Formats: sequence, C-alpha cells, structure tokens
Amino acid sequence: MLNDIRELYSETDTHLLRDERPSGFLELAYNNPLFGEYPFVMLHDLKRAEQSPEHHPEGNVWNHTLLVVDQAARVRDKSRNASVFMWAALLHDIGKPSTGKVRGNKITSYDHDKAGEKLSADFLSFFTQDTSFIKEVSGLVRYHMHILYVLKGLPFADIKGMKQNTDINEVALLGLCDRLGRTNSDRAKEEEHIRVFIKKCNQIF
Repeated sequence: MLNDIRELYSETDTHLLRDERPSGFLELAYNNPLFGEYPFVMLHDLKRAEQSPEHHPEGNVWNHTLLVVDQAARVRDKSRNASVFMWAALLHDIGKPSTGKVRGNKITSYDHDKAGEKLSADFLSFFTQDTSFIKEVSGLVRYHMHILYVLKGLPFADIKGMKQNTDINEVALLGLCDRLGRTNSDRAKEEEHIRVFIKKCNQIF
C-alpha cells in the first residue's frame, strides 16, 4: 500500500516506463485515497469527464486515457525520451474536466489542450524541479490536438509554433496513440493520417 503521494508519483513513473500495460497499475492506483489528493486529483477527475459517444465509444476521459497509455507503452522505445512521452500520454487530456461542456446534444472540451499545458506543468512541478522535463511534457500536451487541426486545415493550427516548441515526430507519435486509444479506431487509417500530418508540417519552415 502506497502511503505517500511522492511515492505514488515514483511508482507511477516506474510502471509507465516498464509495464506492457501501465493501465493495470493505474486502475489499482485509482482506488488509493492518495489518488484523490492534489495533484493526482486532476487525474482522478478524468473519470467524471464524459465524452461524445460518437468519437469516444470507450466512455469517459479516464477510460480513454488508460487505452492511450497502453498504446504509448507499445511504442515508447520509438520516442527520443520515453519518460517525457509516457507522462504526456498520461496527462494529455488533463484539461478536459475543466473545459468540458454540453452543447445541445454534443459534449465538447474546446481548448482542453491549452488548459492541459498549464495543468500538466502544475502537476509535474509538484514533484520535480526539472524544468526541461516539465516543458517537454507540457509542450506535447499543448500540441497533441494539432494532428486534427493540421489535417483539417483549421485556423487553430500553429505549425511554426509547434516546431519551435516541441518535436513534431513526438507529437505525431503521441497523436497516433491518442487516436488509437478509442474502441472504434482504424489503425491503417490513423497511421495514414499521421503520415499526412508529418508531410504537411515538413512543408512549413
């Protein structure tokens, strides 16, 4: 039984980097009272954040996050920094509880990527003073929606800013895991989307 919130952070880090399916540990950790304390409460709140059944048939944001983390564990060896990558996978939707709204028959969470940048930095700053690590993780959280923005030519796309502040290949790898972390995902289709995303980003200098 974990008795200290810093121990919970350390254990989470270990399982993110070693487990084939970190979701197993995270599901157990969720029931630990420490998971309801700051800053882990930010992750605890993901379970109450519902999502559009059309885009997320797996259900709430916590269910989605567990799927994404397991997808990320399969490819973390392809990342240039597995620790940054795995923490970004865990924290990527941390902004959804505070931005989620019901609009008619739709559930939206506009700007959760921007909110998530700050919240993920707040979360990690509680445990570490490694500013480079915090900046890299929060940067991936900030730009993880850019696959959609770039592919659809949306005005929110900031390719130059993304390339200045993070690595597009890391964004692409995280974005693929995000897209595959759904119960109705089509791997071939999503992999093609990532190829197009990288190609479009590389056309901007």
